[in-house]
Amino acid sequence: MELIGGCYEQILFGFAVRPAENWAVVPDFTHHAHSASLSAVAVNDRYVVTGSRDETMQIYDLKKRVEHGALLQHNGTISCLEFYGKTHLLSGAEDGLICIWNTKKWECLKSIKAHRGHVTSLSIHPSGRLALSVGTDRTLRTWNLVEGRSAFIKNLKQNAHLVKWSPSGELYVVVIANKVDIYKLETAAVSGTIVTEKRVSSVRFITDCILAIAGDEEFVRLFDCESQNCLCEYKAHENRIKDIHSFEREGLHVLVTASSDGYIKMWSLDPDKIKSSPSLLCEVNTKARLTCLAVWLKSDSEAKQTSTEVKASSSQSTIEGEEPLIKKKKICWTNSDKTAEGDGQGASKKLKSTNLQQKKKKILQRLK
Repeated sequence: MELIGGCYEQILFGFAVRPAENWAVVPDFTHHAHSASLSAVAVNDRYVVTGSRDETMQIYDLKKRVEHGALLQHNGTISCLEFYGKTHLLSGAEDGLICIWNTKKWECLKSIKAHRGHVTSLSIHPSGRLALSVGTDRTLRTWNLVEGRSAFIKNLKQNAHLVKWSPSGELYVVVIANKVDIYKLETAAVSGTIVTEKRVSSVRFITDCILAIAGDEEFVRLFDCESQNCLCEYKAHENRIKDIHSFEREGLHVLVTASSDGYIKMWSLDPDKIKSSPSLLCEVNTKARLTCLAVWLKSDSEAKQTSTEVKASSSQSTIEGEEPLIKKKKICWTNSDKTAEGDGQGASKKLKSTNLQQKKKKILQRLK
């Protein structure tokens, strides 16, 4: 199990977690991943993909411990990334595009002009046949991934910045500032609304009925999706929470939080005793301003994620399309056993030269 975190300081962190050893956390690597701050990170059972304000996506093979290449399809900050099982990745950016990638050859199967403004968030249905996206054009859009086209457009009163499917795919939530609207797929209508005091920065379904919400404050709150009542509230950090993640391992529900205070923490949840505060399993101080979070689970048998990407089967979504834009040169990804300090000293010189080459190629592409 590996905690993956990105930060403003352009660093990607990796921390190995050992549940069998009282959830001990061991620094695994620090990597100077981009030339600007990291804005998104996604993982499947093999790859880690990061997105940045430098407009690039970097691919890392965690099993082989090498940098696999870079994707240069977008023009603008990469705002969201999500895997569908082992076969596909969706990316969204400030250029308004959603790109669908085949993860076997890393070719762009489809590039969709999804929103007139920025794409702020996307989420893939557990079936792999649908996806939702929101953007700065005040719309919620439903996408048919099998045919690669828009299926439905709903106008919103304000710009939404988060969207998320439930594990079963029967519910989804849309976040606008400090308001979380809960929708039912069957009716495509709002079944309830949760309002928080501060802006919501991250949401995560623990189960189909329990929703974790974190925002521009130190607290995590767990809500009942049916009644919209707050079931539990606890102080998780000393500063605002930037991202949360959840998974299930051997019947244990685990919530992971990342904050601007530099800490990544893992919490144990008991859905049957949800009103009691979660217990802290472990924590690690990255000494950096964290922006995004992911958890790499080495095998499906080790843990079962509550997020939709691991529930996906690999036999769906049959879009065909464009030429690959990935740079296939493999570069050594240096590991570091030193305590992470967010200063980028673990980055290899080869990676820096690669970033310069990426910039030159990108400028040439735009001139063409």
